[in-house]
Amino acid sequence: GTNKSAKKHMPPLQSVRILNQLREHIRYLHHSLRTEEAYVYWASSFIRCHGLRDPGEMEKAEIEVLLMALVSERNVSSFTLQQALSSLLFLYGKVLGVELR
Repeated sequence: GTNKSAKKHMPPLQSVRILNQLREHIRYLHHSLRTEEAYVYWASSFIRCHGLRDPGEMEKAEIEVLLMALVSERNVSSFTLQQALSSLLFLYGKVLGVELR
């Protein structure tokens, strides 16, 4: 038979706030504090960029708006751009359970 306990599942979230849920997921997966700080920074930047809208109401188009602004207005490095994208993919994939294509 298959070993179902081999799959790790997130315990129930303690927080209702999205950035705190993000922190919980990062800590559960044992990422570094620097990763947590970066991911929370980019998720927060994304939310602020779109007038404090709930990320659950936004999709790929809104992510692209933030990334394009980083390139055109802030002229960020490709590393910074990749970090921002990775942060948002983590937010959507792990916290919101949405796979963006």
